[in-house]
Amino acid sequence: MTTEINLSQLPAPDVVETLDYEAILHELLSDFQAIYTDYSALLESDPAYKLLEVAAYRELLIRQRINEAARSVMVAYASGTDLDNLAALIGLKRKVIQEADPKSEPPKKRLLESDDVLRQRIILGPEGFSTAGPKGAYRFHALAASDKVKDVYVTGHEDEPGTVYVTVQSYDGDGTPDGDILQSVEAVLNDEDIRPLTDKVIVKPVEPIHYNIEADITFYSGPDQQVVLKEAENRIKQYVKEHHYLGHDITEPGILAALHVPGVQQVVLKSPDKAKLNILKVEGNEVAYCHLGSDEEPSNIKLNIIETDL
Repeated sequence: MTTEINLSQLPAPDVVETLDYEAILHELLSDFQAIYTDYSALLESDPAYKLLEVAAYRELLIRQRINEAARSVMVAYASGTDLDNLAALIGLKRKVIQEADPKSEPPKKRLLESDDVLRQRIILGPEGFSTAGPKGAYRFHALAASDKVKDVYVTGHEDEPGTVYVTVQSYDGDGTPDGDILQSVEAVLNDEDIRPLTDKVIVKPVEPIHYNIEADITFYSGPDQQVVLKEAENRIKQYVKEHHYLGHDITEPGILAALHVPGVQQVVLKSPDKAKLNILKVEGNEVAYCHLGSDEEPSNIKLNIIETDL
């Protein structure tokens, strides 16, 4: 059984060099003066010194490019098409969550799986080299069953040996998968080349917990309130998106930290209240969902500006 690696806890790779322009320039000056002893008192205004500065900067850029090239072949650091090529090494490709449809109203953009999500699937990749059985293997195969599968939770019960429960979250709406998605996952996990003979697999939809966010925000005097408010809105939406995954709690400190952007003096959280926050301590088969707004429905995030006498 493979344990999923936390990439954030890996040490920085030795191959990536710490760059220092002044150190490079000093090395070039030392080499130059060792060869041309007549230039022992080289002035910064001297044309030769300027050439060495140019050379040092060019070398800095080359070393930076080498650093970038090294990172591009590491799962923890690669992004974009570099990460796509690493995924291809184990037979994975980036999911297409939504195809572009310029004729729809409003037009739809092509949405792809994020780097972070693809990165986690690459880490799970070795689990797919054999049949299912371990949790990681079931998770890998379920995630690969459909481009619409966003997250998967696998569990069993000591009173039901051999029974495997697989909870599926989709990219659509609050995360509840439709019948087609569930059937795709069931078909893959029950394939005779994947499911162990003695296992019984039960695929279930996620149980979403809907919530709203409302907060009173007081600003410091000086900055444009609308600019600060927009940044707070962007940050809280990002927080909501990052935690729309199975088993991710929504916490008061997390919400307050997202809203407390530069220019904000105080944040008073009105919703979710204490009782709702207790419910938002979600289990592995649950997901917290806050609607971020669409053409049909307004956002479930409401930020109130509190005026002060200052």
